[in-house]
Amino acid sequence: MLNTLIADFRIIFERDPAARNWVEVLFCYPGLQALLFHRVAHWLYRIGIPVIPRLMSHIARFFTGIEIHPGAAIGQGVFIDHGMGVVIGETAIVGDYSLIYQGVTLGGTGKETGKRHPTLGEYVVVGAGAKVLGNIQIGNNVRIGAGSVVLRDVPSDCTVVGVPGRIVYRSGVRVNPLEHGQLPDSEAAVIRTLVDRIETLEQQMQNLQTEQPTLVLTGVHSHELDSNEIAPNCRLKDKQIQQFLDGAGI
Repeated sequence: MLNTLIADFRIIFERDPAARNWVEVLFCYPGLQALLFHRVAHWLYRIGIPVIPRLMSHIARFFTGIEIHPGAAIGQGVFIDHGMGVVIGETAIVGDYSLIYQGVTLGGTGKETGKRHPTLGEYVVVGAGAKVLGNIQIGNNVRIGAGSVVLRDVPSDCTVVGVPGRIVYRSGVRVNPLEHGQLPDSEAAVIRTLVDRIETLEQQMQNLQTEQPTLVLTGVHSHELDSNEIAPNCRLKDKQIQQFLDGAGI
């Protein structure tokens, strides 16, 4: 446990540029304080001590705003940044060196028994306000965007954003966990594609009205027109739209 506590302490200086000295970190970082309470409560929980582990969890929540069930398994070097409103359920598993921001919920989806909370791999980043729900597997080096709701398994080396969460980026290269500005906006990309498609169709309609005005006057049905005449140069990103609608495999 000592090595785990040291890793919890050191990771703060690596991940937070505002951390200046050990006194400040020890007394002013609620994420570290909540983990200290949890390490002891989890040990008592595992050896079967009743009530006291839950009481310690409750006290930790009162002082830090972070609720971690004593049954949750938290790896070493986990950093809960700011932390207010974080909830981690009883059967949740958080891998080593993961980064969790304020408002995150690692929760369940019903009253099922047994394993009912998510499992996070190593070096996972969960953005502010994100909800990861159910007995699902989140792979290593995954980044979950702020405000996302993840309900299905996510393979390693992916970025997930949106409601529901969609995989928008796959790579075998580890990304700096603090580079939040690199998160893509899948909704904006799909909306831009749809707007381009509408503009292309409008242009085609204008061309038809200019070149063949009689078609409009006589009410020619669409099946009487050659498809090549309607959209000869239309280049649509249908694959991007389909990936968005399908959740890009998630």
